[in-house]
Amino acid sequence: FIHGFAAAISMIIVSELGDKTFFIAAIMSMRHSRLVVFSGAMMALGFMTILSAVLGYATTVIPRKFTLYISTALFVFFGLKMLKEGYEMDPSEGQEELEEVQAELKKKEAELEKQEMATQDPETGVIRGGKKSLSFVHNICSTILLQSFTLTFLAEWGDRSQLATILLGARENVIGVILGGTLGHGLCTGLAVVGGRFIAQKISVRTVTILGGIVFLIFAVSAFFLET
Repeated sequence: FIHGFAAAISMIIVSELGDKTFFIAAIMSMRHSRLVVFSGAMMALGFMTILSAVLGYATTVIPRKFTLYISTALFVFFGLKMLKEGYEMDPSEGQEELEEVQAELKKKEAELEKQEMATQDPETGVIRGGKKSLSFVHNICSTILLQSFTLTFLAEWGDRSQLATILLGARENVIGVILGGTLGHGLCTGLAVVGGRFIAQKISVRTVTILGGIVFLIFAVSAFFLET
């Protein structure tokens, strides 16, 4: 349990700091309620963590020896890949990704405003249509929650941290992986919504990527020797 928990929380932190999901939460929280943005993002990340860990656990029908060798090889591959990416990375890459996510969110919000203009009554501020009318504030809250959930879920799907969670679920205690992964996501998302822009400008994505590669390699080797 402890090894799975520690591996999950540390891998998630080094994978998610300065990642696209981090910037999505950081930028959205500058314009909208931090609690709503955090809730939407954590719903997506929590669901993704459980899904990935259970998917990894399902592979335990395969002999333990094979999953150990395969997962160790993949962790080594990801670790070396991250070290290579970090070494070749431009120091300003984090800022470029921040600007890219910012532009993407502006586009989404422009589309959202057009929809609101079409459905909101200008005099009462109530949304037209349906048997029950929702207040503008409640509608915005639910829309932002859904937007935060959707954008985070899509950004996380197929991401390195999702693949790492699947691999950990296959070789570690699945409960430890789920709790560690969820807590790791909670810490990163919490940092993003509280002071995301400041943190994004201060942290070096290059340094975090290199550190992430080292962490992946450490847990690949430690888990292999603990099992064998």
